[in-house]
Amino acid sequence: MTASADTSQGRSLRRRVLIAAVAFAGVLAGLAAVYGIGALTRNPVEAACRSAAETAKRMAPLSRGEVAAVTIASEPRRLPELGFRDREGRDHTLAEWRGRTVLFNLWATWCVPCRREMPALDALQARLGGPQFEVVAVNIDTRDPQKPKAWLQDVGVKHLAYYADPSAKTFQELKAAGKAFGMPTTLLLDPQGCELGELAGPAEWASDDAVKLVEAALGPKT
Repeated sequence: MTASADTSQGRSLRRRVLIAAVAFAGVLAGLAAVYGIGALTRNPVEAACRSAAETAKRMAPLSRGEVAAVTIASEPRRLPELGFRDREGRDHTLAEWRGRTVLFNLWATWCVPCRREMPALDALQARLGGPQFEVVAVNIDTRDPQKPKAWLQDVGVKHLAYYADPSAKTFQELKAAGKAFGMPTTLLLDPQGCELGELAGPAEWASDDAVKLVEAALGPKT
């Protein structure tokens, strides 16, 4: 075999390797588009959420009993800056709660489990609410804005501030982020706005199990 033939074969081999590499990269890109980058590589925890990762590890053994269905975040991420309004119609976003641990809850009067859960959320706020922690319960009824206010008053909810999103955009944004699969939806967030845990469905938030879980999120008492 001549030297020119060897060179030609070498070029042909390199061309085939290059084509195969490009094709493989295309397959990876396609899988990433369908399944998400996280299915192929483990993304590092966001810098702002590194302390949340340690908090989540501390919480994990306490996801049991009445709060056994709470999924503790394995790689905490910040949520979208969800928007909603207070009783007077003023606009707010979750960013305003930076510096506090938050139990963020979406509920509606047409959701029977939500309605049963609300007194427990009120009791949790009464027990742990303060400068370091707040239950932020957002109503997403799209009709008759007076109905949820009247219902809360009828069942004796006294400790929760009233928030509402009559557009239900908060639910859609969480759903798009893979964080809302039904109602009620509850997320536990650290003071940097990073997710510590999530729950699709109701829980007995006034129980000792729930209190211990939230206290673990708050960290050691000083």
